[in-house]
Amino acid sequence: MGRALELAQKGIYTTDPNPRVGCVIVKHGRVVGEGWHQQAGGPHAEVNALRAAGAEARGATVYVSLEPCSHHGKTPPCSQALIEAGVSRVVAAMEDPNPRVAGTGLRQLRAIGIETGCGLLRGAAEALNPGFCRRMRTGRPWVRSKLAMSLDGRTAMASGESRWITGAEARRDVHRWRARSSVIVTGVGTVLADDPELTVRLDDPDTPVTLPARVILDSRLRCPARLRLARRPGRAILLTTRLQSRVEHDSGLEIVTLPAGPDGRLDLAAVIGWLGSQEFNEVLFEAGPTLNGALLRADLVDEWIVYMAPVILGDGARGLFHLPELTLMADRLELSPPVTRAVGRDLRLIFQRPQASPL
Repeated sequence: MGRALELAQKGIYTTDPNPRVGCVIVKHGRVVGEGWHQQAGGPHAEVNALRAAGAEARGATVYVSLEPCSHHGKTPPCSQALIEAGVSRVVAAMEDPNPRVAGTGLRQLRAIGIETGCGLLRGAAEALNPGFCRRMRTGRPWVRSKLAMSLDGRTAMASGESRWITGAEARRDVHRWRARSSVIVTGVGTVLADDPELTVRLDDPDTPVTLPARVILDSRLRCPARLRLARRPGRAILLTTRLQSRVEHDSGLEIVTLPAGPDGRLDLAAVIGWLGSQEFNEVLFEAGPTLNGALLRADLVDEWIVYMAPVILGDGARGLFHLPELTLMADRLELSPPVTRAVGRDLRLIFQRPQASPL
């Protein structure tokens, strides 16, 4: 099963909106076939492994990181492919949280006499697909926010200058997070200040990537008509509270109107719900202190990815979050203890909100 999870990881940049799944077929203690789901619309992991195993699949044990599907989607059901191949046992790391499956794949196998098991390395399998699991169970995606800060907790100079706080290695690491995301979201303030492209550039340019969509939150339609991110391949979307206007004619952006919150700005809970409705599994926010402060107050971020650079920017520089002043220690906002890793000269700190889980 550990090998099946390694294989599933190979699809981390390409399977969206499907889950990352790996499969290993074993017979008489020997691996006779391996496969993984490579991209949405293509064969699933079990089918690729069965093709590799050929006739050796008959009477074999199949280890798969997610329950075999039991319904016709873009491809036929994997449960039927396993039955036709004559396997004797199927072990899944976890049940498929998709309501169209949810245990029926394993039940179909048991009904014709194939031995089944489920739950081996379940936690690792869940962690590989947090967005897919969350979206299937709740309709909402897994939400991350990426931040960069100095040692004194500042994210930009008072003028707004922020290039570059972190080193080249940290910036390359950000592109790996972008590549695994379904969509990158930013705010109108960042767009007006930087006109970002929000591209994906990996160390190996030949690495296959399903390009994430790009979304701008712009409650009052302040974006200019011509933006660099709208000229890049893939979906580029503007979410606003206002009815469509001339912006849509020149920008190349999809314009979507969503409800406003009490402050007149986009209702962030509605934004997250809409992202889930678009089959976006993993959402990455790259935004400034206003939007990040609003996300923090609304408790909508599951994971904060913070790069801390060994530099000092001083008291006049801008902080990470725009929040009302907290006067009491009891009012502080707490996150989980961080998972820490050195990335070049910088530290990457990954925090989760308490009880964040794709379950």
